[in-house]
Amino acid sequence: MTLLIAGLLVWSLVHLTPTLASPLKQNLVDRFGQKGYKLIFTALILLSIALMVFGWRSIEPTFLYMLPYSLKHAFMLLIFIAFILMGASNYPTRIKSVIRHPQLTGVAIWALAHLLLNGDSRSVVLFGGLGIWAVLEIILINRREGAWVKPASAGWAREVRGLAISIVVFVVFAVAHPYFAGVSLH
Repeated sequence: MTLLIAGLLVWSLVHLTPTLASPLKQNLVDRFGQKGYKLIFTALILLSIALMVFGWRSIEPTFLYMLPYSLKHAFMLLIFIAFILMGASNYPTRIKSVIRHPQLTGVAIWALAHLLLNGDSRSVVLFGGLGIWAVLEIILINRREGAWVKPASAGWAREVRGLAISIVVFVVFAVAHPYFAGVSLH
């Protein structure tokens, strides 16, 4: 559990630094430049992901709860919606005119769906931790940025292309899921 918690802490602290420790971020940018800062940020995020994956895989799960299997498809639909939201954050879309933080909202929905699907101890730590981080990040960014100015939407062709990309990414993750998570989706 130590690796998993360490990964969650590194992930959260690195992502929260721009909001909670902006002088530290500015110090790093001044010292290493914008590219150097981004390289450090990326390296720490990759480290956190590795810690979470290896931590997850090294834990023998203890089952805490199990929701009815008949709800599995509804929870998988939530994950699909989460992927669409996460993808929508990368291009101008109508979703952004309704949801201020589609990527973080997608992460929160993804985490919730995984908590509903997996009632074991390692899932509660991993997905509960990531869900809490996403909600906290939304609150802190809203506080830092103030009033929301809704962006303009793109044309329908851009919307459809973005949706298609999100669907492809979802399928790739679904196929690769057993290899990086060690858990089959069947």
